[in-house]
Amino acid sequence: MKVFVTGTIPQPGLSLLHEKGIEVLEWKEKRELTNDELVECSKSCDALLSVGPNKIDKQFLQTCSHLKVIALHSVGYNKVAVEVATELGIPISNTPEVLSDATADIAFLLMLAASRQAFYAHKQILAGKWGFFEATADLGLELKGCTLGIFGLGNIGLEMARRCAGAYQMKVIYHNRGHNKIAESELNAQRVSFNDLLTQSDIISVHANLSEETKGTFNLAAFSKMKPQSIFVNVARGAIHHEADLLTALQKKMIWGAGLDVTDPEPMRPDNPLLSLPTVAILPHIGSATVKARNAMSVIAAQNIIAGLNGERLPQIINSEVYDK
Repeated sequence: MKVFVTGTIPQPGLSLLHEKGIEVLEWKEKRELTNDELVECSKSCDALLSVGPNKIDKQFLQTCSHLKVIALHSVGYNKVAVEVATELGIPISNTPEVLSDATADIAFLLMLAASRQAFYAHKQILAGKWGFFEATADLGLELKGCTLGIFGLGNIGLEMARRCAGAYQMKVIYHNRGHNKIAESELNAQRVSFNDLLTQSDIISVHANLSEETKGTFNLAAFSKMKPQSIFVNVARGAIHHEADLLTALQKKMIWGAGLDVTDPEPMRPDNPLLSLPTVAILPHIGSATVKARNAMSVIAAQNIIAGLNGERLPQIINSEVYDK
């Protein structure tokens, strides 16, 4: 059996595949695969382990319908035409839970950095602009007792809420399709309408999946309802916010600042005006980038590949209905 891995993954996952006698074909070039390259490399393999933004769309799936399993080295799966995969009998897996702490840490970091203009202040030092002391310069916001609004309160959102409630005694509100009983019991979190989330939150932290329903949710209309001293944080997917509208909202002081680990498109251009704003902190999509999280992700992806190649049910399955066919 042979698996195509579309990028470099940590050794624990690779070792597990090798131990099971699975031949591994790795893409080692320091660039993203083209769609044609993805198809061509996958044609000779029995499974696909997808690392990065490779689109696993209808055309790819129909061309490579021989694949026994596709494992994602990520939590998000908006890049996959899941319904098509199910129709073709291809099980799809992802890697939830193991990166919740790492990603929540990044959300917390970005919130703090935006509140104190930290990234901008660091740039000022590098530019030789650390001048004389001014008591009214470089003023930021204090977060203790603020209201945290979570958009998409799942595993990662819950960890962010725990950090904010524990460190800064924040009130937690959230907007979900359903109730998060753990957050309500542990943190006294309150489920609210989207409009109330916008108007009541001092910080809004986005942790929802990207879908047609959530795409572009945070646009100018949404930002205009937020508090002038509020901070917008997104560590989920860049397309959930409208980037030009976010820039306008910041420039017109509709909101205080923003912390982004995700942008649209990715990578962000180095001349993007958001990067020059004092109250904006941006990172290059490193939410899960810890040794512990990435090692665990590689192991889960490998375990799913092994199960799929053995004709067994995947330990972590997105489209469980594939087994009903």
